[in-house]
Amino acid sequence: MPILTEERPTLTATRTLSVCILGSETQNAESIGENIERLGFPVFITTNPGLALERIRSGQHRLVLAEMELGEGDGLGFLKQALEIDPGVYVILIGSESPIEKAIETIKQGAYDFIEKPIDWGRLERTLNHVQDEFGRRSHIRDLEDRLLSHLEFHGIVGRSPAIVDVFERVQKIARHFTNVLIVGPTGSGKELVAWALHKLSPVATQRFAVCNCSALVDTLLESQLFGHMRGAFTGATDTRPGLFEYANGGTVFLDEIGEMSLGMQSKLLRVIENREIQRVGSPEVHKVDVRLVAATNRDLRAEVMGNRFREDLFYRLSTLEIQVPSLAERIEDIPLLVQFFLKKYNQAYGKSIRGLTRTAQAVLLRYHWPGNVRELENVVSSTCLIAESNFIDVADFPAHLQRPHPAALDLDERWRPVALEEVKRQHITRVLEFCAGNRVRAAQILGIGRTSLYRYFKREAGQQAGPKGILAGIPAGARK
Repeated sequence: MPILTEERPTLTATRTLSVCILGSETQNAESIGENIERLGFPVFITTNPGLALERIRSGQHRLVLAEMELGEGDGLGFLKQALEIDPGVYVILIGSESPIEKAIETIKQGAYDFIEKPIDWGRLERTLNHVQDEFGRRSHIRDLEDRLLSHLEFHGIVGRSPAIVDVFERVQKIARHFTNVLIVGPTGSGKELVAWALHKLSPVATQRFAVCNCSALVDTLLESQLFGHMRGAFTGATDTRPGLFEYANGGTVFLDEIGEMSLGMQSKLLRVIENREIQRVGSPEVHKVDVRLVAATNRDLRAEVMGNRFREDLFYRLSTLEIQVPSLAERIEDIPLLVQFFLKKYNQAYGKSIRGLTRTAQAVLLRYHWPGNVRELENVVSSTCLIAESNFIDVADFPAHLQRPHPAALDLDERWRPVALEEVKRQHITRVLEFCAGNRVRAAQILGIGRTSLYRYFKREAGQQAGPKGILAGIPAGARK
Protein backbone atom coordinates (compact mmCIF):
# COMPACT_ATOMS: atom_id res chain seq x y z
CA MET A 1 0.00 0.00 0.00
CA PRO A 2 1.43 3.42 -0.86
CA ILE A 3 2.36 5.60 2.05
CA LEU A 4 2.24 8.95 0.24
CA THR A 5 -0.64 10.95 -1.11
CA GLU A 6 -0.36 12.46 -4.57
CA GLU A 7 -0.15 15.93 -3.06
CA ARG A 8 3.40 16.57 -1.90
CA PRO A 9 4.34 19.20 0.71
CA THR A 10 5.84 22.44 -0.46
CA LEU A 11 9.34 23.50 0.60
CA THR A 12 9.41 25.65 3.74
CA ALA A 13 12.06 27.35 5.90
CA THR A 14 14.62 25.16 7.68
CA ARG A 15 13.63 24.04 11.20
CA THR A 16 15.95 23.41 14.13
CA LEU A 17 14.51 20.07 15.29
CA SER A 18 16.23 17.07 13.65
CA VAL A 19 13.92 14.15 12.76
CA CYS A 20 14.89 10.47 12.78
CA ILE A 21 12.90 8.44 10.23
CA LEU A 22 12.62 4.73 11.15
CA GLY A 23 11.01 2.77 8.29
CA SER A 24 10.27 -0.88 7.61
CA GLU A 25 11.98 -0.69 4.20
CA THR A 26 14.61 1.63 2.80
CA GLN A 27 12.33 2.84 0.01
CA ASN A 28 9.52 3.73 2.43
CA ALA A 29 11.92 5.48 4.83
CA GLU A 30 13.52 7.50 2.02
CA SER A 31 10.10 8.53 0.67
CA ILE A 32 9.03 9.80 4.08
CA GLY A 33 12.40 11.48 4.66
CA GLU A 34 12.30 13.28 1.32
CA ASN A 35 8.93 14.80 2.12
CA ILE A 36 9.91 15.71 5.69
CA GLU A 37 12.92 17.53 4.28
CA ARG A 38 10.60 19.51 2.00
CA LEU A 39 8.84 20.66 5.18
CA GLY A 40 12.18 22.16 6.30
CA PHE A 41 13.27 19.58 8.89
CA PRO A 42 16.74 17.98 8.79
CA VAL A 43 16.33 14.19 8.74
CA PHE A 44 18.24 10.99 9.40
CA ILE A 45 16.91 7.85 7.70
CA THR A 46 17.35 4.27 8.94
CA THR A 47 15.62 0.89 8.95
CA ASN A 48 17.58 -0.27 12.02
CA PRO A 49 15.71 0.27 15.34
CA GLY A 50 18.93 -0.29 17.30
CA LEU A 51 20.67 2.54 15.45
CA ALA A 52 17.70 4.84 16.04
CA LEU A 53 17.77 4.04 19.77
CA GLU A 54 21.51 4.71 19.91
CA ARG A 55 21.05 8.13 18.32
CA ILE A 56 18.31 8.91 20.86
CA ARG A 57 20.64 7.84 23.68
CA SER A 58 23.39 10.14 22.39
CA GLY A 59 20.94 13.07 22.25
CA GLN A 60 21.13 13.50 18.48
CA HIS A 61 17.36 13.24 18.02
CA ARG A 62 14.39 14.28 20.16
CA LEU A 63 11.80 13.50 17.44
CA VAL A 64 11.29 10.12 15.73
CA LEU A 65 8.82 9.07 13.04
CA ALA A 66 8.52 5.28 13.20
CA GLU A 67 6.40 2.86 11.19
CA MET A 68 4.31 0.40 13.17
CA GLU A 69 5.47 -2.59 11.10
CA LEU A 70 9.24 -2.86 11.47
CA GLY A 71 11.50 -5.62 10.23
CA GLU A 72 12.97 -6.38 13.69
CA GLY A 73 9.85 -5.75 15.78
CA ASP A 74 6.90 -3.43 16.02
CA GLY A 75 6.48 0.28 16.59
CA LEU A 76 5.09 -0.14 20.10
CA GLY A 77 8.15 -2.13 21.19
CA PHE A 78 10.41 0.57 19.79
CA LEU A 79 8.31 3.25 21.54
CA LYS A 80 8.75 1.55 24.91
CA GLN A 81 12.54 1.30 24.47
CA ALA A 82 12.83 4.90 23.27
CA LEU A 83 10.91 6.25 26.28
CA GLU A 84 13.09 4.20 28.66
CA ILE A 85 16.17 5.88 27.18
CA ASP A 86 14.69 9.40 27.00
CA PRO A 87 11.27 10.00 28.57
CA GLY A 88 11.18 13.40 26.85
CA VAL A 89 11.56 12.07 23.29
CA TYR A 90 8.71 12.72 20.82
CA VAL A 91 7.70 9.57 18.93
CA ILE A 92 5.11 9.74 16.11
CA LEU A 93 3.94 6.32 14.90
CA ILE A 94 2.81 5.68 11.34
CA GLY A 95 0.46 2.75 10.64
CA SER A 96 -2.11 1.50 8.17
CA GLU A 97 -5.81 0.83 8.77
CA SER A 98 -5.65 1.83 12.39
CA PRO A 99 -8.98 2.19 14.16
CA ILE A 100 -9.42 4.88 16.78
CA GLU A 101 -8.86 2.33 19.56
CA LYS A 102 -5.37 1.57 18.23
CA ALA A 103 -4.52 5.26 18.03
CA ILE A 104 -5.67 5.78 21.63
CA GLU A 105 -3.58 2.81 22.77
CA THR A 106 -0.42 4.26 21.21
CA ILE A 107 -1.05 7.64 22.84
CA LYS A 108 -1.58 5.97 26.23
CA GLN A 109 1.75 4.17 25.87
CA GLY A 110 3.55 7.46 25.32
CA ALA A 111 3.43 8.23 21.60
CA TYR A 112 3.04 11.90 20.73
CA ASP A 113 0.67 11.13 17.82
CA PHE A 114 -0.47 8.41 15.44
CA ILE A 115 -0.63 9.05 11.67
CA GLU A 116 -2.51 6.71 9.33
CA LYS A 117 -1.33 5.61 5.88
CA PRO A 118 -1.57 7.06 3.30
CA ILE A 119 -0.05 10.02 5.07
CA ASP A 120 -2.01 13.23 5.26
CA TRP A 121 0.91 15.62 4.87
CA GLY A 122 -1.10 18.63 5.96
CA ARG A 123 -1.89 16.95 9.28
CA LEU A 124 1.69 15.69 9.69
CA GLU A 125 3.06 19.17 9.02
CA ARG A 126 0.78 20.63 11.71
CA THR A 127 1.88 17.90 14.13
CA LEU A 128 5.57 18.55 13.41
CA ASN A 129 5.05 22.27 13.87
CA HIS A 130 3.40 21.62 17.24
CA VAL A 131 6.36 19.45 18.28
CA GLN A 132 8.78 22.16 17.13
CA ASP A 133 6.90 24.78 19.16
CA GLU A 134 6.72 22.57 22.25
CA PHE A 135 10.42 21.69 21.98
CA GLY A 136 11.20 25.40 21.73
CA ARG A 137 9.11 26.12 24.83
CA ARG A 138 10.86 23.35 26.76
CA SER A 139 14.27 24.71 25.79
CA HIS A 140 13.20 28.20 26.81
CA ILE A 141 11.89 26.92 30.15
CA ARG A 142 15.20 25.09 30.80
CA ASP A 143 17.11 28.28 30.08
CA LEU A 144 14.87 30.20 32.46
CA GLU A 145 15.31 27.52 35.14
CA ASP A 146 19.10 27.73 34.81
CA ARG A 147 18.97 31.50 35.16
CA LEU A 148 16.53 31.19 38.07
CA LEU A 149 18.83 28.69 39.79
CA SER A 150 21.73 31.13 39.63
CA HIS A 151 19.55 33.79 41.27
CA LEU A 152 18.24 31.41 43.95
CA GLU A 153 21.69 30.24 45.06
CA PHE A 154 22.78 31.95 48.27
CA HIS A 155 26.44 31.18 48.98
CA GLY A 156 25.97 27.49 48.15
CA ILE A 157 22.46 27.25 49.67
CA VAL A 158 19.66 26.73 47.14
CA GLY A 159 15.98 27.31 47.76
CA ARG A 160 12.96 29.53 47.37
CA SER A 161 10.61 28.14 50.03
CA PRO A 162 9.45 30.58 52.72
CA ALA A 163 11.37 28.62 55.38
CA ILE A 164 14.75 28.93 53.64
CA VAL A 165 14.13 32.49 52.44
CA ASP A 166 13.65 33.44 56.11
CA VAL A 167 17.09 31.97 56.81
CA PHE A 168 18.62 34.00 53.94
CA GLU A 169 17.10 37.21 55.28
CA ARG A 170 18.23 36.51 58.83
CA VAL A 171 21.78 35.74 57.70
CA GLN A 172 21.95 39.03 55.79
CA LYS A 173 20.79 40.95 58.85
CA ILE A 174 23.12 39.21 61.29
CA ALA A 175 26.26 38.92 59.16
CA ARG A 176 27.30 42.57 59.39
CA HIS A 177 27.41 42.42 63.21
CA PHE A 178 30.64 40.90 64.59
CA THR A 179 28.95 38.86 67.32
CA ASN A 180 28.50 35.20 68.28
CA VAL A 181 25.82 33.20 66.47
CA LEU A 182 24.17 29.86 67.25
CA ILE A 183 22.88 27.83 64.29
CA VAL A 184 20.32 25.16 65.16
CA GLY A 185 19.02 22.51 62.78
CA PRO A 186 18.90 18.77 62.07
CA THR A 187 21.89 16.86 60.78
CA GLY A 188 22.52 17.38 57.09
CA SER A 189 20.37 20.50 56.77
CA GLY A 190 23.24 22.79 55.74
CA LYS A 191 24.34 24.47 58.98
CA GLU A 192 27.97 24.77 57.84
CA LEU A 193 26.85 26.50 54.63
CA VAL A 194 24.91 29.00 56.74
CA ALA A 195 28.04 29.61 58.82
CA TRP A 196 30.07 30.13 55.64
CA ALA A 197 27.47 32.61 54.35
CA LEU A 198 27.68 34.52 57.65
CA HIS A 199 31.44 34.76 57.23
CA LYS A 200 31.39 35.80 53.56
CA LEU A 201 28.86 38.56 54.24
CA SER A 202 30.66 39.80 57.36
CA PRO A 203 33.17 42.69 57.64
CA VAL A 204 35.95 40.05 58.02
CA ALA A 205 35.09 38.11 54.84
CA THR A 206 38.71 38.36 53.65
CA GLN A 207 40.02 36.79 56.88
CA ARG A 208 40.24 33.07 57.67
CA PHE A 209 37.30 30.73 58.29
CA ALA A 210 38.28 27.82 60.56
CA VAL A 211 36.09 24.75 61.12
CA CYS A 212 36.14 22.23 63.96
CA ASN A 213 33.78 19.29 64.52
CA CYS A 214 33.51 18.99 68.29
CA SER A 215 32.04 15.46 68.17
CA ALA A 216 34.99 14.03 66.23
CA LEU A 217 37.70 14.58 68.88
CA VAL A 218 38.27 13.55 72.48
CA ASP A 219 38.78 16.36 75.00
CA THR A 220 42.59 16.34 74.95
CA LEU A 221 42.77 16.52 71.16
CA LEU A 222 39.93 19.03 70.98
CA GLU A 223 41.70 21.36 73.43
CA SER A 224 44.89 21.14 71.37
CA GLN A 225 42.95 21.68 68.15
CA LEU A 226 41.23 24.82 69.46
CA PHE A 227 43.90 26.41 71.63
CA GLY A 228 47.16 24.93 70.35
CA HIS A 229 49.95 23.21 72.31
CA MET A 230 53.62 23.51 73.21
CA ARG A 231 56.29 21.05 72.27
CA GLY A 232 56.39 18.20 74.81
CA ALA A 233 53.02 19.13 76.33
CA PHE A 234 51.85 15.56 75.80
CA THR A 235 52.96 12.35 74.12
CA GLY A 236 53.30 12.99 70.41
CA ALA A 237 53.61 16.79 70.71
CA THR A 238 56.89 17.01 68.80
CA ASP A 239 56.56 20.70 67.98
CA THR A 240 54.70 23.84 69.03
CA ARG A 241 51.49 24.50 67.12
CA PRO A 242 48.87 27.26 67.27
CA GLY A 243 45.21 26.34 67.59
CA LEU A 244 42.27 27.32 65.43
CA PHE A 245 41.55 30.45 67.46
CA GLU A 246 45.05 31.78 66.76
CA TYR A 247 44.93 30.59 63.16
CA ALA A 248 41.64 32.41 62.50
CA ASN A 249 42.47 35.50 64.59
CA GLY A 250 40.54 38.40 63.09
CA GLY A 251 38.20 36.00 61.26
CA THR A 252 35.61 33.34 62.09
CA VAL A 253 35.76 30.06 63.99
CA PHE A 254 32.94 27.60 63.31
CA LEU A 255 32.33 24.96 66.00
CA ASP A 256 30.08 22.24 64.63
CA GLU A 257 28.10 19.90 66.91
CA ILE A 258 28.92 21.99 69.97
CA GLY A 259 26.25 20.12 71.93
CA GLU A 260 28.63 17.13 72.03
CA MET A 261 31.31 19.10 73.91
CA SER A 262 32.06 17.98 77.47
CA LEU A 263 31.37 20.26 80.44
CA GLY A 264 35.11 20.65 81.06
CA MET A 265 35.75 21.89 77.54
CA GLN A 266 32.70 24.13 77.77
CA SER A 267 34.30 25.91 80.74
CA LYS A 268 37.49 26.55 78.77
CA LEU A 269 35.52 27.79 75.75
CA LEU A 270 33.53 30.13 77.99
CA ARG A 271 36.76 31.76 79.14
CA VAL A 272 37.78 32.40 75.50
CA ILE A 273 34.43 34.07 74.80
CA GLU A 274 34.48 36.20 77.96
CA ASN A 275 38.14 37.25 78.03
CA ARG A 276 39.07 36.99 74.34
CA GLU A 277 42.23 35.09 75.26
CA ILE A 278 43.53 31.55 74.88
CA GLN A 279 46.22 29.51 76.56
CA ARG A 280 48.09 26.80 74.66
CA VAL A 281 48.25 23.36 76.23
CA GLY A 282 51.45 23.19 78.28
CA SER A 283 52.05 26.96 78.29
CA PRO A 284 51.39 29.55 81.01
CA GLU A 285 51.43 32.34 78.43
CA VAL A 286 48.13 33.96 77.45
CA HIS A 287 47.41 35.08 73.84
CA LYS A 288 44.78 37.62 72.94
CA VAL A 289 42.45 36.67 70.08
CA ASP A 290 39.60 38.47 68.33
CA VAL A 291 37.39 36.03 66.48
CA ARG A 292 33.74 35.68 65.63
CA LEU A 293 32.44 32.44 67.08
CA VAL A 294 29.71 30.62 65.14
CA ALA A 295 28.44 27.42 66.76
CA ALA A 296 26.04 24.80 65.39
CA THR A 297 24.11 21.93 66.93
CA ASN A 298 21.36 19.48 66.10
CA ARG A 299 20.40 19.24 69.78
CA ASP A 300 17.94 21.28 71.79
CA LEU A 301 20.46 23.15 73.94
CA ARG A 302 17.75 24.55 76.19
CA ALA A 303 16.79 21.01 77.13
CA GLU A 304 20.47 20.14 77.52
CA VAL A 305 20.86 23.08 79.94
CA MET A 306 17.87 21.90 81.96
CA GLY A 307 19.38 18.40 82.04
CA ASN A 308 22.70 19.82 83.33
CA ARG A 309 24.54 18.60 80.22
CA PHE A 310 25.32 22.06 78.87
CA ARG A 311 26.44 25.14 80.75
CA GLU A 312 23.73 27.77 81.00
CA ASP A 313 26.19 30.69 80.93
CA LEU A 314 27.85 29.32 77.77
CA PHE A 315 24.47 28.82 76.10
CA TYR A 316 23.50 32.45 76.63
CA ARG A 317 26.92 33.60 75.40
CA LEU A 318 26.58 31.55 72.22
CA SER A 319 22.93 32.28 71.48
CA THR A 320 23.22 36.06 71.36
CA LEU A 321 21.75 35.61 67.90
CA GLU A 322 20.17 32.35 66.77
CA ILE A 323 19.35 30.97 63.31
CA GLN A 324 16.98 28.02 62.86
CA VAL A 325 17.75 25.96 59.75
CA PRO A 326 14.69 23.99 58.53
CA SER A 327 14.78 20.29 57.71
CA LEU A 328 14.25 19.24 54.09
CA ALA A 329 10.81 17.94 55.04
CA GLU A 330 9.89 21.53 56.01
CA ARG A 331 10.95 22.85 52.58
CA ILE A 332 9.81 20.04 50.31
CA GLU A 333 9.11 22.50 47.47
CA ASP A 334 12.87 23.11 47.20
CA ILE A 335 13.62 19.51 46.17
CA PRO A 336 13.30 20.10 42.36
CA LEU A 337 15.67 23.08 42.59
CA LEU A 338 18.14 21.15 44.74
CA VAL A 339 18.06 18.19 42.33
CA GLN A 340 18.75 20.54 39.41
CA PHE A 341 21.62 22.13 41.34
CA PHE A 342 23.19 18.77 42.25
CA LEU A 343 22.70 17.39 38.72
CA LYS A 344 24.63 20.32 37.32
CA LYS A 345 27.36 19.82 39.92
CA TYR A 346 27.81 16.08 39.37
CA ASN A 347 27.39 16.19 35.60
CA GLN A 348 30.52 18.34 35.61
CA ALA A 349 32.26 16.12 38.18
CA TYR A 350 31.55 12.82 36.37
CA GLY A 351 31.53 14.06 32.78
CA LYS A 352 27.85 13.14 32.37
CA SER A 353 25.03 14.88 30.49
CA ILE A 354 21.99 13.83 32.54
CA ARG A 355 19.15 16.19 31.70
CA GLY A 356 16.73 15.39 34.53
CA LEU A 357 14.46 12.86 36.20
CA THR A 358 11.42 10.98 34.94
CA ARG A 359 8.10 12.01 36.43
CA THR A 360 7.93 8.78 38.44
CA ALA A 361 11.39 9.43 39.89
CA GLN A 362 10.42 13.00 40.78
CA ALA A 363 7.32 11.73 42.59
CA VAL A 364 9.43 9.26 44.61
CA LEU A 365 11.75 12.04 45.80
CA LEU A 366 8.83 14.27 46.78
CA ARG A 367 7.16 11.49 48.79
CA TYR A 368 10.28 10.41 50.68
CA HIS A 369 10.69 11.76 54.24
CA TRP A 370 14.48 12.56 53.99
CA PRO A 371 15.79 11.83 57.50
CA GLY A 372 19.28 12.83 56.32
CA ASN A 373 17.99 16.11 54.87
CA VAL A 374 19.85 17.93 52.07
CA ARG A 375 23.03 15.89 52.61
CA GLU A 376 21.10 12.68 51.96
CA LEU A 377 19.50 14.16 48.83
CA GLU A 378 22.92 15.17 47.51
CA ASN A 379 24.30 11.68 48.17
CA VAL A 380 21.35 10.14 46.28
CA VAL A 381 21.85 12.42 43.26
CA SER A 382 25.63 11.88 43.32
CA SER A 383 25.44 8.07 43.40
CA THR A 384 22.61 7.99 40.86
CA CYS A 385 24.51 10.22 38.42
CA LEU A 386 27.48 7.89 38.70
CA ILE A 387 25.58 4.71 37.72
CA ALA A 388 22.82 6.08 35.46
CA GLU A 389 23.17 4.99 31.83
CA SER A 390 20.33 7.06 30.38
CA ASN A 391 20.05 10.82 29.97
CA PHE A 392 17.13 10.72 32.41
CA ILE A 393 17.23 9.22 35.90
CA ASP A 394 14.48 6.72 36.66
CA VAL A 395 13.38 4.97 39.86
CA ALA A 396 15.46 1.90 38.99
CA ASP A 397 18.61 4.06 39.26
CA PHE A 398 17.85 5.05 42.88
CA PRO A 399 19.26 3.25 45.95
CA ALA A 400 17.21 0.26 47.10
CA HIS A 401 15.58 2.05 50.06
CA LEU A 402 14.05 4.65 47.70
CA GLN A 403 12.69 2.01 45.35
CA ARG A 404 10.62 0.50 48.16
CA PRO A 405 7.46 2.39 49.22
CA HIS A 406 7.99 4.05 52.60
CA PRO A 407 5.22 3.90 55.24
CA ALA A 408 4.93 7.69 55.12
CA ALA A 409 4.04 7.45 51.43
CA LEU A 410 1.27 4.90 51.93
CA ASP A 411 -2.31 5.97 51.58
CA LEU A 412 -3.86 7.19 54.83
CA ASP A 413 -6.60 4.55 54.65
CA GLU A 414 -3.93 1.80 54.74
CA ARG A 415 -2.44 3.05 58.01
CA TRP A 416 -5.34 4.59 59.86
CA ARG A 417 -7.52 2.72 62.33
CA PRO A 418 -10.12 4.13 64.70
CA VAL A 419 -8.84 4.46 68.29
CA ALA A 420 -9.88 6.41 71.36
CA LEU A 421 -8.44 9.91 71.81
CA GLU A 422 -6.65 8.80 74.98
CA GLU A 423 -4.94 6.03 73.01
CA VAL A 424 -3.69 8.55 70.44
CA LYS A 425 -2.29 10.64 73.29
CA ARG A 426 -0.58 7.61 74.83
CA GLN A 427 0.99 6.57 71.50
CA HIS A 428 2.26 10.07 70.83
CA ILE A 429 3.87 10.47 74.25
CA THR A 430 5.52 7.06 73.86
CA ARG A 431 6.99 7.99 70.47
CA VAL A 432 8.27 11.34 71.72
CA LEU A 433 9.94 9.63 74.70
CA GLU A 434 11.58 7.09 72.39
CA PHE A 435 12.77 9.94 70.17
CA CYS A 436 14.28 11.67 73.22
CA ALA A 437 15.85 8.42 74.49
CA GLY A 438 13.88 8.69 77.74
CA ASN A 439 14.84 12.30 78.45
CA ARG A 440 11.67 13.58 80.18
CA VAL A 441 12.79 17.23 80.18
CA ARG A 442 13.32 17.28 76.45
CA ALA A 443 10.14 15.27 75.83
CA ALA A 444 8.08 17.74 77.86
CA GLN A 445 9.49 20.63 75.81
CA ILE A 446 8.63 18.93 72.52
CA LEU A 447 5.14 18.10 73.78
CA GLY A 448 4.66 21.68 74.91
CA ILE A 449 3.83 20.78 78.50
CA GLY A 450 5.56 21.20 81.84
CA ARG A 451 7.65 18.47 83.43
CA THR A 452 5.24 18.16 86.32
CA SER A 453 2.37 17.55 83.90
CA LEU A 454 4.34 14.75 82.27
CA TYR A 455 5.20 13.24 85.67
CA ARG A 456 1.54 13.33 86.69
CA TYR A 457 0.64 11.55 83.47
CA PHE A 458 3.15 8.78 84.28
CA LYS A 459 1.72 8.35 87.78
CA ARG A 460 -1.85 8.25 86.49
CA GLU A 461 -0.95 5.61 83.90
CA ALA A 462 0.95 3.60 86.48
CA GLY A 463 -2.04 3.71 88.80
CA GLN A 464 -4.50 2.65 86.08
CA GLN A 465 -2.35 -0.21 84.78
CA ALA A 466 -0.62 -2.40 87.33
CA GLY A 467 2.54 -4.21 86.41
CA PRO A 468 4.94 -3.45 83.58
CA LYS A 469 2.23 -3.04 80.93
CA GLY A 470 0.84 0.25 79.68
CA ILE A 471 2.73 3.35 78.75
CA LEU A 472 5.57 2.69 81.17
CA ALA A 473 6.43 -0.51 79.31
CA GLY A 474 7.30 1.53 76.25
CA ILE A 475 9.34 4.17 78.11
CA PRO A 476 13.12 3.80 78.11
CA ALA A 477 14.50 2.82 81.50
CA GLY A 478 16.10 6.23 82.05
CA ALA A 479 12.66 7.85 82.07
CA ARG A 480 11.07 5.56 84.64
CA LYS A 481 11.99 7.41 87.81
